Amino acid sequence: MKTMKTMVDPMDNIARQAQQGSVAAIIAILNEKLADSGVRTRAMIADGALQVLCEAPSIEQLEQASLVDRVRQILERISPRKIRRVNINSRIVREQQLLWLEEIQRNPEDLLWSEEITLARGNPVKRFLEDRKTARALKVIKPTPSAREERAKRQFWRGILGGVSFSVLLLILAGVAYKWLQNSQVAEAENATMQVASEAAPTGGEAIAPSPSPAAASPAASPPATTDPFVQAVRLAEQAAREGKVAKTSADWLNLASRWQEASDLMAQVTTQDGRYATAQNRIQAYRLNSEAALKEAQDLR
Repeated sequence: MKTMKTMVDPMDNIARQAQQGSVAAIIAILNEKLADSGVRTRAMIADGALQVLCEAPSIEQLEQASLVDRVRQILERISPRKIRRVNINSRIVREQQLLWLEEIQRNPEDLLWSEEITLARGNPVKRFLEDRKTARALKVIKPTPSAREERAKRQFWRGILGGVSFSVLLLILAGVAYKWLQNSQVAEAENATMQVASEAAPTGGEAIAPSPSPAAASPAASPPATTDPFVQAVRLAEQAAREGKVAKTSADWLNLASRWQEASDLMAQVTTQDGRYATAQNRIQAYRLNSEAALKEAQDLR
């Protein structure tokens, strides 16, 4: 008989992501909490702050004092990591605009109002306890697989092991070939060096030792930094692109939106002195558009 524990509520997972600073998850929670008032939100990180746009069909739904207070309470309850400054903007709802931040910065007169707030710091002890509670809740016991599933699983792993063994064999053969080629090149270089030394030797018969090459005299080059924001962003974007081909659920698209936003934020860390700065600026925008598109997919599925 199959046994299974109750699965974790998807909203708990979204809340967890929002606490980690996922902009996509924060938007999902804001929209859920403000749905009763008819207010729809969009958000992104820009200029060191969380930029939030609140839209509704009428001015009465966007009354500044009450809406700012509700958004503040929701965000302080979430207590997202690394987010303290929040700039709240409001306007009458209009057609979907992926570049809404650029639009309101270009035409600030379209806004009803704009207000910046600073979130109160969360209780670190409370956050620690919530993190432990969430970690325990995520430990879900999987159902006992049937005989057919076990057989399929064994066949799958046999296929994996066979593929890995073949790949290892190819790597070994490639390594042997590379070593042989390298040794051949070293031997040729040594022969050429000895020949040059013998030709350049003085008449007394004593050969002059060749001077060490700059590559040998200089210390070994340090490995490339693993904290390069450009490289991290590209890797994250490639992973998101692959996962986007198989995304099905609202949670899948929410995760993708979070990954694209994180890739955009990493590209924003590339300095003006970096030779890839112009490319990074283009990708900030492209990754941000992908994040908003994935968020829209998640909202449509919900």
